[in-house]
Amino acid sequence: METKHPKESLIVNTDQVMINDLNNYNTLFGGTLMKKLDNNATLSARRYARAKECVTASTDSIDFLHPIHQTDSVCVESYVSYTGNKSMEIFCKVIAEDMITGERRMAATAFLTFVALDDNKKPITVPRLVPETEEEKFLYESGKERAERRRIRKQHSKELTEIIGLEKPWEKGVHV
Repeated sequence: METKHPKESLIVNTDQVMINDLNNYNTLFGGTLMKKLDNNATLSARRYARAKECVTASTDSIDFLHPIHQTDSVCVESYVSYTGNKSMEIFCKVIAEDMITGERRMAATAFLTFVALDDNKKPITVPRLVPETEEEKFLYESGKERAERRRIRKQHSKELTEIIGLEKPWEKGVHV
């Protein structure tokens, strides 16, 4: 089986924070950052699998650690941190840098899972991951546990969809 290293999937993207990216607290909108994370992670997955199409299967978590301000640049780094047979977990880290002082801080971390698809929209097998650095090895070794939590959460979501209603609120007597 083919093997690859995390660095072969590394995507780094740095942007300035514009005024229209800010919420009413004058910090970067969480949703704006989420879009940046998904875009970066998609490219990491495609680079790793060398596939035309990779789809987001799951967003495990996005941990917002520090606010990102208009005076900051925002750098998103992403790479494959764990693989299953047909899935790739992408780790994203967000580094904010104050462009005036040069202070850098870890603003957020996230884990997203992707599946690479063939021309018939069927999942394809991905290369086995071989971590090299201390950071990569730490993420890889804890990846199996995260994959199991994803599996359990997905099963719970499937069970939930069996009992939640699809009625419109006014059909349930709720006034909107």
